[in-house]
Amino acid sequence: MKLQEKINGEIKQAMIAKQELLLLVLRGINASIKNKEIEKRTKLFKQEKDLTKLDELCKLSDEEIINVISGEAKKRKDSIEEFTKGNRQDLVEKEQKELEILKQYLPEQMSEDAIKEIVQKAISEIGATGLKDTGKVMAKIMSQVKGRADGTIVSKIVGELLK
Repeated sequence: MKLQEKINGEIKQAMIAKQELLLLVLRGINASIKNKEIEKRTKLFKQEKDLTKLDELCKLSDEEIINVISGEAKKRKDSIEEFTKGNRQDLVEKEQKELEILKQYLPEQMSEDAIKEIVQKAISEIGATGLKDTGKVMAKIMSQVKGRADGTIVSKIVGELLK
């Protein structure tokens, strides 16, 4: 079953069970997916004029959907950080609950040790010698860990190992 179909099925179940928070989050994911499809369609329309092919081409793959969900999760993490600074515990709790729901649709996150191994391997392959090579190392690593590791954690580890 495709991820989009799974989300749509769970929206129906959440409506029946009257799970308001789950429904809110799933509808938000769905809206973000639709926005990304519209964005993709706009780009593809310039190249492909056959509308029947265009409809099929603008559908998002599971990997693209995971990227959308990762973006939504990152928004929640940023909000949690800001609400914590603003001493708004009620909003922090709401965002944390939403983040927990989003995590159910993301692949399992890598441990810091696993990320360190990948970073060390990438550093040796590239021959990185200092912080000036951070961009090269990050580009190589992020394609490997996309959706399975938070970019800020990867960046921190790369910075530590390149010092």
